[in-house]
Amino acid sequence: MKDSLPPLREVVAAHGLDAKKNLGQNFLFDLNLTARIARAAGPLAAATIIEIGPGPGGLTRALLAEGAKRVIAIERDARCLPALAEIAAHYPGRLDVIEGDALETDVATLVGEARPARICANLPYNIATALLTRWLETPHWPPVFDRFVLMFQKEVAQRIVATPRERADYGRLAILANWRCATRILFDVPAAAFTPAPKVTSAIVELVPRAAPLACDGKLLSAVTQAAFGQRRKMLRQSLKGLGVDPIDLLERAGIQPTKRAEEIDVAGFVALANVLQETRGAAT
Repeated sequence: MKDSLPPLREVVAAHGLDAKKNLGQNFLFDLNLTARIARAAGPLAAATIIEIGPGPGGLTRALLAEGAKRVIAIERDARCLPALAEIAAHYPGRLDVIEGDALETDVATLVGEARPARICANLPYNIATALLTRWLETPHWPPVFDRFVLMFQKEVAQRIVATPRERADYGRLAILANWRCATRILFDVPAAAFTPAPKVTSAIVELVPRAAPLACDGKLLSAVTQAAFGQRRKMLRQSLKGLGVDPIDLLERAGIQPTKRAEEIDVAGFVALANVLQETRGAAT
């Protein structure tokens, strides 16, 4: 579905919105692609959508045109606010624009009691991983959001959905993401679709929160994976020494061979390590 607003290229030109590299901006003008991303976040008719970094509003317009009940867009670049205000005027009562830094915003509070709620965004490349990690490590789970539909550089997308079978991509991000969510890559977005064109292909990733992920302290899981993959070529009996406990005892109690490497351990294995670590530290206090 299309709206009667001016073409995005005209909007960008009218407002002097040259993309800024330091803000991770790459504008997506292809209406077919923005509509496809919006539909991937559907059904939208009853949904409240959080969007991060809308820029001139390409995806914002697609979400609204595809029927989103309400869109809350967080934009750091004040230059984009007039263009977003024009969209808000075209869709009265359905678009709220918040000027601010998404890394400093508790997005869960923005939706209040509205359900269903989800996040759909072409994330700025320079903060995409930091944002996802923050959302995954929240102590409140399941979150208020029933789905995340997010754009990343393809290499980051591959790291999010990786399993031990994809050893080169498998790491801390995959553990955190797949511990709490079911993940999959929906489709690629070619560099040529953007202005300016980045040097890499992008991909849309869907993350669906698990209602009951394996019980674990997220901070300890993060600590274990950081230690393990920080020295991923070494055996775990060596790489886990930085945790301040006997790594051999830790591994044996978790049912993992000390000669294994981080890339060979699945999510359940890392959860077991984090739980044993919690028991060990609790016994020492």
